[in-house]
Amino acid sequence: MSRNEAKRRFTLEDQIAATAHVECRKDSDVIDEIPMAYKDIDAVMQAQRALVEVVHTLRQVICVKG
Repeated sequence: MSRNEAKRRFTLEDQIAATAHVECRKDSDVIDEIPMAYKDIDAVMQAQRALVEVVHTLRQVICVKG
């Protein structure tokens, strides 16, 4: 979704809960980086299963923004 849509749809509390396991800023200026604003990587990889083989799954531990 667009950055503006993410800012309209999600709250700071949503951001804090969604990034509890990630070292990152947790303030209203970065709500547009909330994980739910992006496509689900598992769904993307499943859709591309004829083209790729999943060997490892990585987990985000840090996010640096401006």
